Amino acid sequence: MSLPPRPIGSHVPVSGGLVKGAFRVASGIGASALQVFVGNPRGWALAHGDPAQDHAFRDQCAGAGFPAYVHTPYLVNLGSPTATTVRRSLDSIAHNLARGHRIGARGVVVHTGSCVAQGGFDQAMRQVREGLLPLLDKLPDDGPTLLLEPTAGQGQSLCAGVDQLPAYLDALERHPRLGICLDTCHVFAAGAPLDRRRGMTRTLDTLVETIAPVRLELVHANDSKDPCGSFRDRHERIGQGHIGKAAFGELLRHPAVQGVPLIVETPGGKDAWAEDIALLRRLAARKRRSR
Repeated sequence: MSLPPRPIGSHVPVSGGLVKGAFRVASGIGASALQVFVGNPRGWALAHGDPAQDHAFRDQCAGAGFPAYVHTPYLVNLGSPTATTVRRSLDSIAHNLARGHRIGARGVVVHTGSCVAQGGFDQAMRQVREGLLPLLDKLPDDGPTLLLEPTAGQGQSLCAGVDQLPAYLDALERHPRLGICLDTCHVFAAGAPLDRRRGMTRTLDTLVETIAPVRLELVHANDSKDPCGSFRDRHERIGQGHIGKAAFGELLRHPAVQGVPLIVETPGGKDAWAEDIALLRRLAARKRRSR
């Protein structure tokens, strides 16, 4: 059976291992792409994994045509005023890039962070630049891309939504090893009116205009439990939140998203993920029939 032309999948747990856990779960829910943590998402410990398991996972994904992605831990924040947090964040990003390379991941997702303290924006951006540029320069040609994920605008965010991406990218010289991961819940919470007619289309148009030559390489397709501009990062099932199903139809019709994998990070567990993937696939098929 041939895979659908657009990879659509889910963030999946790695309990049981990358192959017997993550890959098996993704296959069982009808996914054709997946995202994982390669360590504790809420801790600093660097899990080195089993090289044999990593290589087996890489081979499984390659054989099935599944693009794989790694998400860095939630604690990572290069804008922190605490030197220890910045150092640990850099160590974590470097480690996740190395593990991502080993498992054949296309990209490693990192949140753009916050400066925490009022008035600390300029120093925080210097930390981002000084920390990430050397890591980007060292990435091997066959290694993963570092995917910047704008946040929902909570706290003293360094980059929330699409409008703030240009300055962040400029600080990193729009490095060729950078890409963008767009989380629909995040940009909606940060104020993008995705729930309005053509709101998703206009947001994606703005994204294309502002990030070039950096590419959109991954979409986190998540509805939102909270209304537009809430600054709250609370994901909901596709079509069951404030963004609504019509917006995801617009997303799938937009030229900027053609060929870009979609990953759901929605609540409810495996059955819910399977339903959300199937819904996105139906919306994508509807789009293809209407052309």
